[in-house]
Amino acid sequence: MSIEHPSTEQNAATRPAVLVLEDGSRYVGRAYGAEGRTLGELVFATGMTGYQETLTDPSYAGQIVLMTAPHIGNTGANDDDMESSRIWVAGFVVRDPSRTVSNFRSQRSLDDDLVSGGVVGISGVDTRAITRHIRSAGSMRSGIFSGGLFDLSDEEQLYQVRSAHEMSGLNLSAVVSTVEPYLVEARGEKVGSVAVLDLGVKTSTVNYLAERGFDVHVLPQQVTADHVLSLEPSALFYSNGPGDPEASQAHVELLQEVLRAGVPYFGICFGNQLLGRALGFGTYKLPFGHRGINQPVLNKATGRVEITSQNHGFAVDAPIEGELDSPAGFGRVEVSHFSLNDNVVEGLRCLDIDAFSVQYHPEAAAGPHDSNYLFDQFRQMIVDRTERSASASTTTGDAQ
Repeated sequence: MSIEHPSTEQNAATRPAVLVLEDGSRYVGRAYGAEGRTLGELVFATGMTGYQETLTDPSYAGQIVLMTAPHIGNTGANDDDMESSRIWVAGFVVRDPSRTVSNFRSQRSLDDDLVSGGVVGISGVDTRAITRHIRSAGSMRSGIFSGGLFDLSDEEQLYQVRSAHEMSGLNLSAVVSTVEPYLVEARGEKVGSVAVLDLGVKTSTVNYLAERGFDVHVLPQQVTADHVLSLEPSALFYSNGPGDPEASQAHVELLQEVLRAGVPYFGICFGNQLLGRALGFGTYKLPFGHRGINQPVLNKATGRVEITSQNHGFAVDAPIEGELDSPAGFGRVEVSHFSLNDNVVEGLRCLDIDAFSVQYHPEAAAGPHDSNYLFDQFRQMIVDRTERSASASTTTGDAQ
């Protein structure tokens, strides 16, 4: 991921830009947002709405995001829909950027945010054709070149794209995580506290946890298990985030140590992959990943189909049927959810310890909200555990 020489010239939309893929494919369009060069993994997102939430989701760090919806920017941008403090995408590809903004909540145009954030983009390209190409060939390294860098030779542009880092083996947690720990206090009746390992956490996730009665301790990604346990949290939570889970062994080991200490766990997205690895299963890279807010998932316990928000390029390698024995010694495990598009693992549930996770984003601020119940399920798990502990203490006291 790299961005060079961004320009904020007002006539950028009339100037040429080119999207170059590592297989040599080239798509010429118009500059959109800042001008310059950006490199990253090209992926497509299928959401019809929520472009601002996508742009500010730290899970998209290192990725050039192509929107399959053809018309982007019509509702502008505002401060309330930011999922973090900044735009994280490495680049942005759209077909038809809105010429005007029309929404009562809008505070500025999307173009303004892209320029101020230094996000190099391209518009006026056939996003449908590019999406079909990625679906066939898989996600790949790419680059957008505009301004003076548009005039580089085809060979030089392709060389720069192929010299960029691949997403496989890439650890991006340190790029997106908070530098200092911070506390968001519980709202309403307090039921406990949760230590959140920030691997790219979104604002809505922290808010949902606080609204369910948790003091939320948001921690930098480099904290130790001793630090987590010193907080005496009611539970540990791993957030969403970018990168390859195989490159996050330190987070896997931290999770294993905390689970062995008996602390309950809930993880989403990247946190699902890291739970899988902590339990002893492998992970692998998907051909083009799952991204967007219309991904169908089957909840095996209820038989319901949930429409979910997703952004992941890696998945847990485990059979979706039957009870499994954790290779790492954490007892029985089952796949709780799976994708109806391709049978990819979308959730894990431990049967002998208090731990579960899902591969998607139940906090989806732009919707859908089918899976919001998971935060209630997490809260109930902690409430039940607290009641069991209190009952056991009373019984012990009576026996004495």
